[in-house]
Parts: sequence; C-alpha cells; structure tokens
Amino acid sequence: MNLSNDTIALLKNFANINQNILIKPGKKLNTISTMKNILAQADIKEDFSEQFAIYDLPEFLRTIDLFETPTLKFNGGSSVGITGKDKRSTSKYTFADESVIVAPTKGISMPDKFVDFTITKDNFARLMKGTTTLNLPDVAVKGDGKTIKMIATDKKNKSSNQYSIDVGESDKKFTAYFRTENFKQIVDDYDVAISKAKISHFVNRNKPVQYWIALEPDSEF
Repeated sequence: MNLSNDTIALLKNFANINQNILIKPGKKLNTISTMKNILAQADIKEDFSEQFAIYDLPEFLRTIDLFETPTLKFNGGSSVGITGKDKRSTSKYTFADESVIVAPTKGISMPDKFVDFTITKDNFARLMKGTTTLNLPDVAVKGDGKTIKMIATDKKNKSSNQYSIDVGESDKKFTAYFRTENFKQIVDDYDVAISKAKISHFVNRNKPVQYWIALEPDSEF
C-alpha cells in the first residue's frame, strides 16, 4: 500500500489533535482529543484491510518521511514493513496495544443547529494569525442580532486586545466561546453549525474532513 499525499496531510493534522490513533478497516480516519472535546473524521482514498494502533503518530509519520515513495506492507496488525522506492532501505514499525490508545468509541449525532455560517480559507487564516500575533487564548463567535463575527480575544481580560472578522448575518444574539488551542482544523473553507448543546460542527468545503468541537461552558444563547 502507498499512502497518498492527501492522506499523509490528514494524518499530520490528526496528530495535532491526538498523538494516538486507531485505524480501522475501511476508508475512514477518525480521532478524538485526550480531553474528548475535539472529534475529527475524514474519508480517504486508501482502503485499510487491518485494524492497528499507533501510539506516537508524529514518530510514525517521521518514519515514513525517511523514504521516497514508501510502500507499506502490513503484518497481521502487529507491525508494518516500510520499503523505499529503491528497495534498499526498509523499516519495521511496531504497532501499539489498543488498550493504551485514546480513540473514538462511537460517532456523534450533531444536535439541532442554533446558527450557521461559512468562513473562507482567507478569513480563517487571518483569524488564526490574529490569535497568534496578539497571543489570544479564546475565539468567540458572536451574533449581535445583525452580524456574526469571529473574534480573537481574551474573555477573562476586559482590556484585552482583539481581532474580529465578519463571517455572516443572523437576527439572533449569542456568544459561543472556544479555546484557541482547540482550533486544530486544517486552514480552509468551512460550513459551520453551532448548537445550544454547546457543540459545533466544522465541515470542510474542499476536502472530505469534518470536526466537532466543544464550546466553552460560559457560552450564551
């Protein structure tokens, strides 16, 4: 089996959410953060025939990077052999015991949405740059009855610096808070839905990947 560049990019993104991963037979990847507040799911081109667990996903990806056009040969769920294009270099990578892996045990059914909007890749990138530039720990999605804004802020500091972007319109008033550290999505265009149950759903408009991210408890609707 050869892993496509798209699948490797998804695995690298998922490693930012959780360094563990349990890969099941089929053409899907999913992961959940250790705090259980971020869930991600993606469709991939490859069709895995075996179930296996990787304890240190960044290490596994670095191992793959050692090879030009690596080929993977699975050994009954216990390990994988990796061979380079020239057939001269090889690696055996041993899988982990599934009992030590934090992985999703079931899917999620998104509750009824309270509000939805679309954020473009450019706006998403600017928002994240704003959080980094101003060292802001929170992202607020705020509706004032007319406009929906995404705001990089520090909700515990009334004199905090802020950076905001208009992302939509709504007649509803609300404030949905996220921790900046929970924004692990690939920077891209997203359809976003937010529920009063304090869960959000980010669906990538260009790639087959989606994320469910918990809101902070002090969100108001």
